[in-house]
Amino acid sequence: MTSDLALRRKWTLRAHGQQVVLIKKPLESQEHVVMKALLWALYLPQYPGLTIEVAIGDRYKPDVVALDSFGEPLFWAEAGQVGRDKLRSLARRYRQTHFAIGRWASSLEPLADLAREAMAGLGRSAPFDLIRFPADSVERFIDADGRITVGHDAVQWLRIGP
Repeated sequence: MTSDLALRRKWTLRAHGQQVVLIKKPLESQEHVVMKALLWALYLPQYPGLTIEVAIGDRYKPDVVALDSFGEPLFWAEAGQVGRDKLRSLARRYRQTHFAIGRWASSLEPLADLAREAMAGLGRSAPFDLIRFPADSVERFIDADGRITVGHDAVQWLRIGP
């Protein structure tokens, strides 16, 4: 599956009875696209309306998002690097939004420090989840037919906040 995914620009993936089509942009890494799909599949049972790469009227565009009936984000996920200013801005403006940040085969500790700093003194009512996807995630979690099977028990996962 790894070489097959790497060669294609358009990926059709499935999880929990739903399907998503992802287009790999020229400057986008395979890992970034895979993390978006894995975050989508990981949180789909909790947030059935999850979408990928949809603008929500914010200056930032979430990689994965679920909106409430008023168009406000219930859940927001980022795949890969997230800067301190962006994290603080999102944490402050969306205090009731559940955030998740996925990282590819790297330590969660620097990210945990950044998330704690972003949440400091805000009185947030929703958590930040930090997810480390292993380097062999494609082979482990995506079958030859594009079905994603991943759970929190299969990845390193750290929850910060309420």
